[in-house]
Formats: sequence, structure tokens, C-alpha cells
Amino acid sequence: MTGYFHRIARDSWAVCKGMWVTLRTLVKPSITVQYPTEKLTPEPMFRGVLLYDVERCTACGLCAKACPSNCISLQNQVNEAGKRAPKAAWYAIDLGRCSWCRLCEESCPFKPKVVWHSIDYELVFWSRDEMVRCWKPGTPLAGWVHDPKKDAFRDPSGQVVIQEVPARHDEKGPKHD
Repeated sequence: MTGYFHRIARDSWAVCKGMWVTLRTLVKPSITVQYPTEKLTPEPMFRGVLLYDVERCTACGLCAKACPSNCISLQNQVNEAGKRAPKAAWYAIDLGRCSWCRLCEESCPFKPKVVWHSIDYELVFWSRDEMVRCWKPGTPLAGWVHDPKKDAFRDPSGQVVIQEVPARHDEKGPKHD
């Protein structure tokens, strides 16, 4: 009989503790952000959209080898003698396959990094074709998107406005952590 009353007291105490947590949370002020008029600032190590500097890359391929999702592909330029030049002819990242693991950024031997994650979290696509970003010499850091209807590359307008993308950059290039 005493075990019965002991269980009632123990369970009542558990209910009181749960209600105390609920009441304490009820009185706290709301932290809801009115998105899109108000935006949160991501943490410094946030892994946003990948950016790439085609002008500084030597096309060593370490990022493609380190990628577990196999979403990075690149091709070296060929010089007049028919040999591979240390520049990328093109570089592509399939963001639909990317697992945002940051191994490509860590494997890059350059300081500052040639491929890095920005802290842009507003990445929207209308089709799977827009998930593939391609860079060629002279393209901006956000890259180009292949448009299968026109069979051409176009600016990823409406997705990433590169001037507004906060990236880990200083005057010399991307910051590395």
C-alpha cells in the first residue's frame, strides 16, 4: 500500500516539474523573426552556397577528390603544346548532390581558399538544372547556371546576388577558419 502512495507522489512531482518548465517558457519573450523583412545573421562557420574563384585556381583537383558526394568536376586548360596548363578550363558544382561537408574547402591548398562556403542561406531553385553551377575564366564568384531550354549558360539571377552575399572575405580574398 505504501508503494502505491509512493508512486502517486513520484508521478505528481514529475507532472509538477513538467508544468514548471511549461510555465517558465510561457512567460519568456518571443524570439520569432519576421522573415523576410528581418533576417538572422548566420554563425561564422555556417556552410552556405559554394563560391569559387576561377582566376586563382590551378585545377589541382584536390577538391574533386575530397568530395564524398562526387559533385565537383573540373577540366584543365590545354596549352599550345597540347599539355595540361595549371588553370581550369571549367569548374562545376552540382549543389543538388552537395552534402555541405566542407571537405572541398579544407582540401584546397591555397590560402586564402579558392573554393569556400559563403554564409548565404537563401538558396532557391526552380528546377534541378539550376542546381548545377559552372565557372569558366571571367565568370563571377557565383558562377553560371546552365539553361537547357536555350542550351546556354546564364547568370543565376534571383538566386544569389553576389554583392549582397556575406562571405568570409577580407581584402586579400576569402578568409579561412
